Amino acid sequence: MTFQDQITGIASELEMILDLDELEAKVYLNLLRAGPITASALAKELDIDRARMYRTVDKLVSRNIISTTLSSPKLCIAAEPQDALKIALRKKEDEVNRIKKDGEAIIEKINSEITTKQGTNVPTFRVVQGRGNIYADIAQLIENSSGIIYISTTLEDISRMYHSAIPEKITVCEKKGGKVRLLVELDDPKLISFVKRFNATETKICKLPSKGRMVVQKDKQMIMSDSTAASQMSSNSESDFSLCTNSSEMVSNIHSLCSLLWDTAQPITSLDVKNYIKK
Repeated sequence: MTFQDQITGIASELEMILDLDELEAKVYLNLLRAGPITASALAKELDIDRARMYRTVDKLVSRNIISTTLSSPKLCIAAEPQDALKIALRKKEDEVNRIKKDGEAIIEKINSEITTKQGTNVPTFRVVQGRGNIYADIAQLIENSSGIIYISTTLEDISRMYHSAIPEKITVCEKKGGKVRLLVELDDPKLISFVKRFNATETKICKLPSKGRMVVQKDKQMIMSDSTAASQMSSNSESDFSLCTNSSEMVSNIHSLCSLLWDTAQPITSLDVKNYIKK
């Protein structure tokens, strides 16, 4: 495996953690390897348009993930990984504190000045863009549940969910008496431990009907992405779209499909994974 192959694998996980796009993650990792280097030289090494590289460097500098020297020409220097993580965590904490403070104030204002009329049986539909937003919806669905939730998705999607709030919310759901059942297609027994770390309540393997993502709770809600989004998961996370709905008929249909898959699937504890998939 070449260094760039390794970079691609690590970059896909780093994107979610540091909230970077694919190019930004690759630039950061290559800077860690190369040490101080000019943006022009790095653009040539990565075969990237110089103007695009300069824009990427400026964005990373503004976020303190890389810095530049005062020399001429300027050299780009990557922040240490542990420092980059601290910066990302501090940014998220600041965002959470701001939303909490502003949110409490506006809710109080709404409650005191506006009479709200809630309650409707009309099904609702939302199209959610961005992997981070979709994972936030999935995490909320799991956190609020005390029943059984099915997650049917790809191995790559699971690897990304692992770095989101979803595994933590699974624990919250279980404390309420709920369960999260994970369905995944797996053709390499060596990856069983990798899937188990996701920490679903129960996990089974089977041949999935598509490469899309399905998350559903009976009589409640479903979140579904098609296979196009799954095939683009290594690229810009903003290309990921999901349909969220509480339509009783759609939720029932997807829940029935996941229940059927679950009944015919094989527990992850099976060692004969390859032979099972071939069936």
